[in-house]
Amino acid sequence: EAGGAALGRAADKLFSLSGLFAVRKPKGPTSAAVLNLLKERLLAEAGVQTNGNKRNQVLKIGHGGTLDSAATGVLVVGIGKGTKMLGTMLAGSKKYTAVGVLGKATDTLDATGKVTEEKPYDQVTKGDLENVLRKFTGDIMQVPPLYSALKKDGERLSTLMKRGEAVEAKPARPVRVYSLSLQQFQPPLFTLDVECGGGFYVRSLVNDIGKELSTCATVQELTRTKQGPFTLEEHALHEDKWTIDEIARSLEHCTALLPGGPARKKLKTEHPGETAVICE
Repeated sequence: EAGGAALGRAADKLFSLSGLFAVRKPKGPTSAAVLNLLKERLLAEAGVQTNGNKRNQVLKIGHGGTLDSAATGVLVVGIGKGTKMLGTMLAGSKKYTAVGVLGKATDTLDATGKVTEEKPYDQVTKGDLENVLRKFTGDIMQVPPLYSALKKDGERLSTLMKRGEAVEAKPARPVRVYSLSLQQFQPPLFTLDVECGGGFYVRSLVNDIGKELSTCATVQELTRTKQGPFTLEEHALHEDKWTIDEIARSLEHCTALLPGGPARKKLKTEHPGETAVICE
């Protein structure tokens, strides 16, 4: 019975968790799959049977902005009442480090896609690239990628594309780039640091930069290094720390990062078409 009592306490602690924390998303799974794995781990640790759940308690958990499956980095997670605060994360600023490759375009705008075009790139200098970056800084218009989590008639564009359905590009929309800098240039590879607002796609940026340089370009690697106040180095829990106690500790630490603390109301500044994903 002692084990049962300990599990009971773990379950009580799990269902009392509330707030926002961050995990490090590995490369490969979708953001939703990462959330499901996290949820499974926590329920298993608490000894809660998910099928025919006798406790009649649902573990509310959601994330504040999708990362592509090929991307890694900070994924902000809301648990309990924290799921209501995820909207502010979608609208807030994010930082990314992206490695782009010149001379290649793909249908997904990243390394997971089929190559659709190859062009020479040897004419592109470091100076050319730096000059072009100025055009993409500030308030700009951006067409989101066809392979994306945006929806048409309730279905994700990426799902429609994979089924081979004709998908029209979404219209260009205003996005904000706070800063954009070239970190490395070793043709065909170039590394960018980007800080941007909500609804921004780094894949579209790299694709547009390629066109602007009269060649083409696609994302080879993408890492989100910061989302809102959560940084990859300081706050994102690696997979081995996906435990009830580690998350409880992280929630305490992270509540202090959020302006106005727990009383913060959900801001109505989300981009249309972007919603926080909540699994129940």
